[in-house]
Amino acid sequence: MHILYNLAIYLLTPVLLLHLLMRGLRDRDYWHRWSERFGFFQAPKAKNGIVVHAVSVGEVNAAIPLIRGLQARWPEIPIVVTGFTPTGSARIQEVLGDSVFHTYAPLDLPGAVKRFYSRVQPRMLIIMETEIWPNLYRKAAKLDIPVVIANARVSEKSLKGYQMLPRLAAEVLGSVAWVAAQTETDAARLIQCGTPPSRVDVTGSLKFDIRVPASLLEEGEIIRLGWGFSRPVLLAASTHEGDDEPVLDAFVEVLKNHPDALLVLVPRHPERFGRAAQLAKAHGLSIQLRSETEICKAQSNCFVVDTMGELLRYCAAADVAFVGGSFAPLGGHNVLEPAALGKPVLFGPHMFNFAEISARLVRRGAAMEVADAEQLASAVSSLFSDPNRRDQMGRAGLRLVSEGRGALLRTLDQIEKIL
Repeated sequence: MHILYNLAIYLLTPVLLLHLLMRGLRDRDYWHRWSERFGFFQAPKAKNGIVVHAVSVGEVNAAIPLIRGLQARWPEIPIVVTGFTPTGSARIQEVLGDSVFHTYAPLDLPGAVKRFYSRVQPRMLIIMETEIWPNLYRKAAKLDIPVVIANARVSEKSLKGYQMLPRLAAEVLGSVAWVAAQTETDAARLIQCGTPPSRVDVTGSLKFDIRVPASLLEEGEIIRLGWGFSRPVLLAASTHEGDDEPVLDAFVEVLKNHPDALLVLVPRHPERFGRAAQLAKAHGLSIQLRSETEICKAQSNCFVVDTMGELLRYCAAADVAFVGGSFAPLGGHNVLEPAALGKPVLFGPHMFNFAEISARLVRRGAAMEVADAEQLASAVSSLFSDPNRRDQMGRAGLRLVSEGRGALLRTLDQIEKIL
């Protein structure tokens, strides 16, 4: 199976490189630093550290409290953080700076993986949210480097994919030192794929351990002061193609009842910034771009955040938050961030990546699922007209987040035992 896998990965590498080239047409950063993807980079001066792999922005955000926890508990151990996308890389450098060594993760080619380990020489590899790369795991086992999967989740779609190659999945997952699963369902799926049950624990989601700094709330207050506290504001967070159209359709309806309302539209990927702005204009909205101004003027009713790393600032300033990737059938994004900021949360029908967490928010009265643009418009208009209900939903979300905290401490304690 391993020989067949390597043959397949060699054959598929040109396809992946072509994909990166095509992505580069929209985001030129995909054309840079290719040598790192093949294991060629300047080695960090400090060896024997911990590698944390976070593939993109969502995983990086979940990894940040874990990385800071590692640094606080073991300040003498260097941290290497790897990613795969330019947006994830930018987030790593923005938040963690020189406190970590950063490089792209290698493609799962035997030579690239060998060069990566030779340069970094880590004592542990931590994978965020279940990235299964057979050569990366197999080489770690040969070098006696324990592999930990932190904040692990397995969607139904991923489960079906792993079950297509059961022997390979079982071999890879059978080599891990420990898996910290987000939920009982995730743990059961990982065991079903071949992870030894004795090495799987349900720790909860690290995303519950989000801490909202007072400075973030202050920034939200300052932004809101510029918009006007009486002006109702809808945040559409991390939207994709397939999200923007229904969100914009809904907002046009909302304006009929709340003509002074403001839509803050935050596309997930930089290559979609221009497209999102065009769609907003096509819906008859008066737009402003974040790259041109920090605070939207009163005469504009759509503020397109065409910058990275500012989602939480604008979430803190909003009245209601819609989470993208949920009208588009992509599985949704992190619903706990707006909940931790005390905002009522809305999302579409496709939340399979956060199924249990989103369901818990709905049960607790902190969130609502909407099927389409019509339901979204109705829910937003209703919440804009009812500040007491907004407050109740926000408080319910805050309670749920507070009750869910603890995954970080449980994860750090187990890592300490393995180290």
